[in-house]
Amino acid sequence: MNPTRIAVATALAAALALPVAAQAQGNMEKCFGVAKAGKNDCQTANSSCAGTSKKDNQPDAWIAVPKGTCDKIVGGKPTAG
Repeated sequence: MNPTRIAVATALAAALALPVAAQAQGNMEKCFGVAKAGKNDCQTANSSCAGTSKKDNQPDAWIAVPKGTCDKIVGGKPTAG
């Protein structure tokens, strides 16, 4: 692997780990259906990683929000679909 690929792989791994780490702290939850296109926190059924959702408010794309916040966001759901 060349240095550029290593740097990209490292950055991608760090980006994917952040939402998981935040959620592991217990004060965050997944909120589906509210992410803007390309701003989702993790993979969806139709895209392979964070930042790859194809459209706004994609039902299977989620973002991490503080617990209790998702229910207050119009269109936000704690489960996909």
